Amino acid sequence: MNKIPYLFRRTRVKICGFTRPQDALAAVHLGADALGLVFYPPSPRHVGIEQARAIVAGLPPFVTVVALFVDAAAARVAEVLGAVRIDLLQFHGDEDAGYCGAFAKPYLKAIRMRPGLDLAGAMAQYREASGILLDAWHPDAQGGTGERFDWDLVPAESARTLTLAGGLAPGNVAEALRTVRPYALDVSSGVEAGKGIKDAAKMAAFIQAVHLFDSNQYADGSL
Repeated sequence: MNKIPYLFRRTRVKICGFTRPQDALAAVHLGADALGLVFYPPSPRHVGIEQARAIVAGLPPFVTVVALFVDAAAARVAEVLGAVRIDLLQFHGDEDAGYCGAFAKPYLKAIRMRPGLDLAGAMAQYREASGILLDAWHPDAQGGTGERFDWDLVPAESARTLTLAGGLAPGNVAEALRTVRPYALDVSSGVEAGKGIKDAAKMAAFIQAVHLFDSNQYADGSL
């Protein structure tokens, strides 16, 4: 039996901003690895606890449920964790490492790529994070804007531990993966029919584009 080479790598896919159980279940059936729930009231993709519970209740096993917060009170994070099955936290604001690590849950720390950012220094502040998510910076929004940043700013030596977000859509998956080679992609608005309403065809196209890129890289020995 042929063995899969050690260098073979599958890019993970997280789809964020679900508001309906049927969309979340469709994403799982299409092959999404992780689903994001936004607990940030200003966001059009915000969900309350009961809504989140309904989404999670219909999910099969082996799917990572991610709860996204933006500078939330610690009590609010604890409330959600006590009521909803959450596997991973994602902090998308100005939270420091002490705050992020205080909930006995693995977490991702999002870093928005604002002009003049010392990325290496910013990442070094969160050494205990399970991973770093890089997103586009916008002065009036904390993500989900559909905007991308300059992917050439991502250091090649750290890319394989990163999740890339911001402005992703089925049509630019290959470019994103070729440029950054991240561990995972995180998409929201790029697979929507409307804010918080996911489009099954777009989700399928996005995931298929990821799998195609990975397969092609394996086939030609580029990994």
